[in-house]
Amino acid sequence: MKRHLNTLFVTTPGAYLAKEGEAVVVKRDGETSLRVPLHMLGGVVCFGGVGMSPPLMGKCAESGVTVSFVTETGRYVASVHGFTAGNVLLRREQYRWADDPRRSAMVARSLVAAKIANARTVLRRATRDYPDAPERANVEAVANRLAAIVRQAERCEDLDIVRGLEGEGASLYFEVFGALIVPAQRQTFPFNGRNRRPPLDPVNSMLSFLYAILAHDARAACECAGLDGAVGFLHRDRSGRPGLALDLMEEFRPFLADRLVLSLINRQQVEVSGFRTTEAGAVEMDDKTRKTVLTAYQQRKQEEITHPFLGETTTVGLLVHLQARLLARFIRGDLDAYPAFVWR
Repeated sequence: MKRHLNTLFVTTPGAYLAKEGEAVVVKRDGETSLRVPLHMLGGVVCFGGVGMSPPLMGKCAESGVTVSFVTETGRYVASVHGFTAGNVLLRREQYRWADDPRRSAMVARSLVAAKIANARTVLRRATRDYPDAPERANVEAVANRLAAIVRQAERCEDLDIVRGLEGEGASLYFEVFGALIVPAQRQTFPFNGRNRRPPLDPVNSMLSFLYAILAHDARAACECAGLDGAVGFLHRDRSGRPGLALDLMEEFRPFLADRLVLSLINRQQVEVSGFRTTEAGAVEMDDKTRKTVLTAYQQRKQEEITHPFLGETTTVGLLVHLQARLLARFIRGDLDAYPAFVWR
């Protein structure tokens, strides 16, 4: 079992990471602001104008610590990682599956069904927590429609139809997502649908940011399980895109990222003054808000949960690693089906 390692997020513009012995040091204006032993890290994520020395990049790659570079808004740019010592037979089988529409559909339908089921749970929990909300009937209607889409996805054997069901479910879900924000916060944090590249409001800014971090974690999980993070089943091959990592994170978008955004807003842990609009129209978080979101994300990953398939207690942060290993076992033929993570 992979020990739950921490991820170092560096968000301060102008910060520079260097290697000192077996430790990572973070410097700003020539002064050391943080020193972390390398063996305590599972990943490093650098935002915006953060630099890193070549010796540290090499040491991280050698030590199995994935380094990811993302923009200030959280858009993934690139990763540095070393040689993957994964089972070559597993990867060759993964490539065969990716080239086979039927087998790709087998994996994709499990991922999509779990994603939509988890989105439905987010909606149903919101109606339970806020039973008097005027939009309750509409939210419940969407939740019922999502249940029907889940049943369709579970039986579907056509990959294109699976993708269509995923798109329909996501569209319905985000149509009512704004209703999950408490009334007192809706004028401050309006949400009129999902937008990205760039995000045009604070809610979408936080969603895109957390999705980028989740993609980093999913890619690291794929590599640790011996899988090729670039070759997916739901997301097809595209240069520079981590297809399998994007596949793996689908199950966790509602459970981990979407719920966290709602919690931060509804509990007034973030303020609208912590966001700025660029000349291009993109909405970005300031440094303080970004740190608040990252701290909440890391705390969430430390919470314990019982894995629905394994029946074991684990941390939320380890879930994506467990799912990557279950997917590898399915591809190897050790499991009859991929047990996607479904939140109860």
